[in-house]
Amino acid sequence: MLHIKSAKHISDFKLWLSFDDGSSGEVDLKNSLIGPVFEPLKDISLFSKVSVDPELETVVWPNGADLYSSRLGFRS
Repeated sequence: MLHIKSAKHISDFKLWLSFDDGSSGEVDLKNSLIGPVFEPLKDISLFSKVSVDPELETVVWPNGADLYSSRLGFRS
C-alpha cells in the first residue's frame, strides 16, 4: 500500500497527494464523502483543512475523518 506524504487542497473536493514512492496526483473526493464522519467535510471550509497524519501516513481532517491511500483508489 502506498503511504501518503503530503496533501494539498486544490479546489472544491479535489486534493493533490504525494506518496512515498515518489508519485503524486489529483484525487476528487466529491462522491466519496459518505457516512457520518465524512458529512461535515461537505463544507469546503472544513474539507480544505486537510493534512497528513505523520505516523499513520493517511489523509486526516480536524473532525477526525481519515482516509488511507487504498480508499482513495491508489495502489502500489
